[in-house]
This record gives sequence, C-alpha cells and structure tokens, in this order.
Amino acid sequence: MLDDSNFFSLDRLVEFGMSAQIAQQMVASMNQQMQQMQYPGGMQMVPQPQVSNYYVALDGEACGPLDEKELARLIYQGRVTKDTLCWLPGMAQWQPVSQVPAVLRVVALTPPPLIV
Repeated sequence: MLDDSNFFSLDRLVEFGMSAQIAQQMVASMNQQMQQMQYPGGMQMVPQPQVSNYYVALDGEACGPLDEKELARLIYQGRVTKDTLCWLPGMAQWQPVSQVPAVLRVVALTPPPLIV
C-alpha cells in the first residue's frame, strides 16, 4: 500500500530523488571550486623541469645536461651539495643549489645514504 507513512509512497520517492539530485549538484560544484583553488604547497605552484636540463659544476667544469635520476645519483654520492653551482635553461647565471627550487625538489626526493 502506498500512503504518506510508507517509505515507498510516490511523494517520498520524488522527495528522495530530488534530494539526491541536489546533493549531486552540490558535490559537483564543490569539486569544481576545489580544483580551481590555489593553495600554498600545491603542486601547481612548483614548475616541473624538463627531463634532461640540469647542469652542475663539478671539479670546476660544467657537467650536463643531466636528468633527474643522474642528478639524484650525484646528490646521493655527495658530489652535489647545497653550495654546488647549478644552472637550468632560463636562468641568467649559475646559482648555488640551495637557491634553485627545481633542484631542491630533486634533493628532497633523494633518500639519504643508508647507514647500516
């Protein structure tokens, strides 16, 4: 039997369907707003460097182009430090690693040497 007290009444089903549709619209709207937000530390704020565009000064000579894997290996070996000069396309001059965010990103992703 379909009456107002029954969950399956036509009015209840219409009400439920409208509520579900409104909820879906709210979720879609909130997702869209959140995707457009910029926040500190967000990935869209960190420029992604090219694969093989790192140059570093080793033993008084320019070494490169290096990809991230090669650069990470040099960091791991201790040959590239915070004071090592580096250059990326678009930079006016060589700068210490400690002042270049794209290289600091590689430093942060490189694990420290394993001490057993």
